[in-house]
Amino acid sequence: MFVSFLSDFGLQDDFVGTCHGVIKRIAPQTQIIDVTHGIPAQQILQGALVLGSTLPYMPIGVHLAVVDPGVGGSRRALALLDEEGRFFVGPDNGLLIPAADRAGIAVAHELANPEYALETISRTFHGRDLFAPAAAHLSLGVAIEELGPPLDPDALVRLDLPQPELGPDKIAATVLYVDSFGNVALNVTREHIAEVGIVPGTQVELELGGERFFAVAARTFADARPGDIVLYEDSYRNMSVAISNGNAGEMLRARPGQSLRINAGRL
Repeated sequence: MFVSFLSDFGLQDDFVGTCHGVIKRIAPQTQIIDVTHGIPAQQILQGALVLGSTLPYMPIGVHLAVVDPGVGGSRRALALLDEEGRFFVGPDNGLLIPAADRAGIAVAHELANPEYALETISRTFHGRDLFAPAAAHLSLGVAIEELGPPLDPDALVRLDLPQPELGPDKIAATVLYVDSFGNVALNVTREHIAEVGIVPGTQVELELGGERFFAVAARTFADARPGDIVLYEDSYRNMSVAISNGNAGEMLRARPGQSLRINAGRL
């Protein structure tokens, strides 16, 4: 059985390695896939989107995700099972739901059985003390029902996923996240831009933070000259903004949650 692991822990501290150690002490044969630990601190939406986007490329197993600004508070700790046999472990803050909803949530349980947690649970490191042990036990075949009482899947916390607004020759989009290369992912798909008449080669105007930038719709970076701003479909089928041989996030000063308008009228 596999455990995939996503978090905002980064790699500078011992958090990721410690969680690996907890899993391996409980389940030495379980293989761990580190999806990423580079989610910006406390960015639940970005973590949820990355978890959902990468899920189809992961083996069916246990998917551990920890982006948990509410740790130590009233938020619940969850284990979910989807209709295709995948388990999800993490906080009840919306992080797991876009991924688990892809196949549909079959059952949900609160992590409440101390037999499947570390003996002492800190107020600030549930990734180590609660989530990692639960994921390890699930990977060994422990029934999800053993981890704690059932929950109504409809009562779980869900994120407000922003939807684009389409008008004649324009799209009101939202910046979802900025990756380490400076590519700016939007809540816009190829179908959305086609609906407003944007095709490869179309020049568009981007409005962000009170500034305007010209960009070109392109299939690949090779279709643009170095330094050009491009609007392209990324590997997860979202439209993103990039600079050929550059960093669009820095140039546009883009931040998750910002509004970005794409104008495709006569320029």
